Amino acid sequence: MNKTLSRTAYAALALVIAVVLAACGGTTESGTSSAAASASGPAAEGIRQALPQGWRRVAGPGLAQAEAGEPVLPAAVRSDDGIDVTVKDVSRIIAGGDDVIAVLEALGQGDKVFAAPTNAVSAAGRQAPHRFLFNRNTGVEGVLSLGGSLFLGNSVRRHTALAAKLRAVGQDAVIVDDLQPAPEKVRRVAAAVGMEEAGKSLAAQVQAQLQEAAAIAANAPGEPRVIMISATGAGGAPTVAGADSAAGQLIGMAGGLNIGTEAGVANYSALSNEGVLAAAPQVILITEQDLQTFGGADGIWKAYPTLQQTPAGEANRVWVMPDLQLKYLSVGSGAGALALSKALAELSAE
Repeated sequence: MNKTLSRTAYAALALVIAVVLAACGGTTESGTSSAAASASGPAAEGIRQALPQGWRRVAGPGLAQAEAGEPVLPAAVRSDDGIDVTVKDVSRIIAGGDDVIAVLEALGQGDKVFAAPTNAVSAAGRQAPHRFLFNRNTGVEGVLSLGGSLFLGNSVRRHTALAAKLRAVGQDAVIVDDLQPAPEKVRRVAAAVGMEEAGKSLAAQVQAQLQEAAAIAANAPGEPRVIMISATGAGGAPTVAGADSAAGQLIGMAGGLNIGTEAGVANYSALSNEGVLAAAPQVILITEQDLQTFGGADGIWKAYPTLQQTPAGEANRVWVMPDLQLKYLSVGSGAGALALSKALAELSAE
C-alpha cells in the first residue's frame, strides 16, 4: 500500500484542493425552473454493465427490511419544516427522493409511490405511475395536478415553500430532511406513513450495521484516501462528494479519508485536473448510475484526464457501489457502510 501521508501533508493538500474548488465555483442544482411530468428516468439500478478488468463492485447484500404490516392512520407527525401534520391517506404518495422511497420499499409500501423524481434509481421510483422533476422551483399547480394523497418531501431547502403552499390548499405534506442520519430518517419516514413501530425496527437494523462498520474502521491499520466522483452536480459538470454529502459521510464512517471532506467543501463540487492530482486518491469510488451516465471507463477518464495519474488510477483501483448504498442516507446506508469498511480495511492492511 502507498505510504500514509503525514498530517502536515494532509493539511497542505487540503489547502490546495480548497483553493482549486473555490476557483471552480460552488455546487448548483440541476433542473428546470418548473415541474416536468412524464419524463423518462435513468436506466434501472439493477441493470449493471460489465466492469473493466481490475475494477471491483462493493455492495452489501443485507439491506434492512421490515416485517409486513399496514399503515395505522391517521398519523400525527411533525414535519422537518416545523409544522404538525395529520396524515390521513398514504395510498398515492408523491415522493421527493430515492431516500424516502427506499424506506417505503423496505416497509413493504413501495406500491404507494404514485409520483417520483425523474432521476429515481429505486425500483418503486422507476415504476411509479408519474415521474416528476423536483427542485426548489417546482410549482404547486404541477404537484396538485397529479392527484396524490400525500407529498413526502426530502429536503427542507428545496421543499419547504412547496409544502406550505400544498397545505394551504388542503394537501397533506410532510418533509423528512435528507441531511439527518439514516436511522432517524428511517424512523421519521415510517412515522409519516403510519408505520412507526415498523420504522423503529427498521432503523435499529440500519444502526446495527453502521455500528459494525464503524468498529471495523476503528480497527483498520490505515485510512485510505478516497475520491467519490459523480457525473452530476455543479451545473452538470463532473463533481466530487463533499463533507455533508451522504457519500462523504459514509466514506468517513467506513474508515476512509474522503477527499471532499478534507477540502472542506459542501455537497458535490467540481474539482480541477490539478486538484485531482493534488488529492492523490488511493481509491476511486463511483455509483452504478454515475458509471452509466459517464459512459463507462472511457467517459470517466475523459471527464477527469489526470485521474489515471493518481495512485488510484495507476493501480486501476475503481470501486463501483449501488446508488442506494452510497449516494443516499437511507435504509441502504448500513449495508453500504459495512461493505465499504471491509473493502477499505483490506486495502489498508496490504
